[in-house]
Amino acid sequence: MSLSKIKHIVLVLSGKGGVGKSSVTTQLALSLSLAGHSVGVLDVDLTGPSIPRMFGIEDAKVTQGQGGMLPIVVHDADAAAGRGSLRVMSLGFLLPGRGDAVVWRGPKKTAMVRQFLSDVAWDDLDYLLIDTPPGTSDEHISLAETLLQTTRPDQLAGAVVVTTPQAVATADVRKELNFCKKTGIRVLGVVENMSGFVCPSCSECAQIFSSGGGEVMANEFNVRFLGRVPIDPQFIMLIETGKRPRYPKGTTVNGKEFSTPTGSLEDDVDKGAQDSALLVEKYGDCSLAPLFSTITTQVISSVEELSSA
Repeated sequence: MSLSKIKHIVLVLSGKGGVGKSSVTTQLALSLSLAGHSVGVLDVDLTGPSIPRMFGIEDAKVTQGQGGMLPIVVHDADAAAGRGSLRVMSLGFLLPGRGDAVVWRGPKKTAMVRQFLSDVAWDDLDYLLIDTPPGTSDEHISLAETLLQTTRPDQLAGAVVVTTPQAVATADVRKELNFCKKTGIRVLGVVENMSGFVCPSCSECAQIFSSGGGEVMANEFNVRFLGRVPIDPQFIMLIETGKRPRYPKGTTVNGKEFSTPTGSLEDDVDKGAQDSALLVEKYGDCSLAPLFSTITTQVISSVEELSSA
């Protein structure tokens, strides 16, 4: 079984589409890697595989190794920098074209999920993050059944549930928490995504949506609230163009001032596209990196608590 050498498996779930689940998965992976852990990301959102685009590796091709399909390397471990390795597998790598539609019935989706869980040669990993589609569909049922039947009790750490603050989103995400309860998957915590907007031109982080819905829901289900994450156009620009994030002086995110690395916004206009640094290195300059460092610390703490229980 390809999962046998993985220490902890974490699902990233949401009952609603468009809440930034893949964005949260990507940043959790980068943060875990920056914390020195070896990380894998498995994208089982079969009809909307966005993980290859999030990591800027859409043109990568999957090859076959002795132990199965070889995941795509985002970056290798760097002991000197204290950084762990990061590898990714997604159906997006197997499609002929980026815009090709996946029109599959339930049984074929189920078979593909099971193949991903059994035929990818992950080797040794500290964490495997599984990015799932929205809802509680065939993929979720197949994923939960396969993991619960084939992994050790200490391997399946649990799920991080993603929501946005609005009531319409938290209502759908409540169904996901109930799904976890019914299937016996532990909930590591709730992330409230899109809670605010980091203005790229001034130092404000404005509340364009309501705030606090995710925390209320977490308290209702007696699970850990991991934190609020605003929308940051600089992170989107980093993903889309590779441009290193830069912020006006005094930018405040979630009540804390974010210290912008040296270098002016004007100086970086032409440099960003030629910046050859790794994604994980440039992400360290993003205003969301400190937030996800805190979230990642809590996720690790939850995993350790549940493992020792």
